[in-house]
Amino acid sequence: MEKIISLSSDFGVDNKGIAVMEAVALGICPDVKIFNMSHGIPFFGISQGARVLEAVTYLPVGCHVMVVDPGVGTERRGIVIETGRGDKLIGPDNGILLPATRFLGGFKRAFQLKNDKYYRNPVSPVFHGRDVFTPAAAHICNGVKLEEFGPELKQEELAQAPYVEAKVEGNKITAQLIDINNFGSPFLNIMQTVMHELFKPGDVIKASLNGKQFDLPYKRTYGEVKVGEVLLVDDDFGRVELAVNQGFFIDKFNAKVGDTIMLEKQE
Repeated sequence: MEKIISLSSDFGVDNKGIAVMEAVALGICPDVKIFNMSHGIPFFGISQGARVLEAVTYLPVGCHVMVVDPGVGTERRGIVIETGRGDKLIGPDNGILLPATRFLGGFKRAFQLKNDKYYRNPVSPVFHGRDVFTPAAAHICNGVKLEEFGPELKQEELAQAPYVEAKVEGNKITAQLIDINNFGSPFLNIMQTVMHELFKPGDVIKASLNGKQFDLPYKRTYGEVKVGEVLLVDDDFGRVELAVNQGFFIDKFNAKVGDTIMLEKQE
C-alpha cells in the first residue's frame, strides 16, 4: 500500500482543523501523500458522509479518514476497518464507514483504536480527527500493524450503517434518499448494477415520493429532457441520481435525506 491518506469531514472548507490534521499526518509520516476528499459534508450528516466515502474507490488504495462525529468524546469507539481492496477506513464507530466497504471489495476486518501509544496526546475530547483518527492513519502508513491499535471487532459488533441497500421485490424497488448535491439532486441507495437488472436508460418508471406519483424517465444525461423536467440518471460513483434539468429536485418534491421513493416498471 502506498503512503496515502484522504481526509473528509463536516468541518467546512474554511476550518483551520483541516490544515492541522494534515500537519499531524506529516509530522508522523513526512513522505505521506494527502488528498482532501470533502470538508463540505452537512454538519452531523452521517448518511451524506458515508456516501462521500464511497467515492474513495477512485483513489489509490490507502488510509481514508472520515470525521463526521456527533458522538465525539463519548463512549463511542474509534475504529479502523480494512477492506478487501486493502484500504483502511478510519473514523468513529457510528456506521459512517460501512457503506464504502461495498465498493472496496467488502468488509475484511476491524479494530478498535484503543492503544494511546498511537494517539496525539493529550487527546482533546472534541477533536478526535486530529488526536486519534489522523495519527492512526499516519502510523499505518509507517507500517504499524492493525493489531497494534486495539482489539479486533466483528462486523456485527459495529454500529449499523446509516443506510442499507434498496429493497427489490419483483418489478419494484423501494429506495432511500441518502445524499443531496449542491444542485438539489438526491442520490439513492441503489447500485447501478441492481438498477440495470430491472430498468435500462430509455425506460419511463412509475415513481412515488412524498405522496406524489409521477413518471420518471431514466436517461443518460440531464439534457435529454426539457428544462424543468424530472429524470433519473446513473451518477458518477456507482449509484443513481434524481434530478431536474437545470432545476432543484428537492424543491419540486419537498424531498430530504431519509425519504423513501418507490420505483416500479410501467405495465
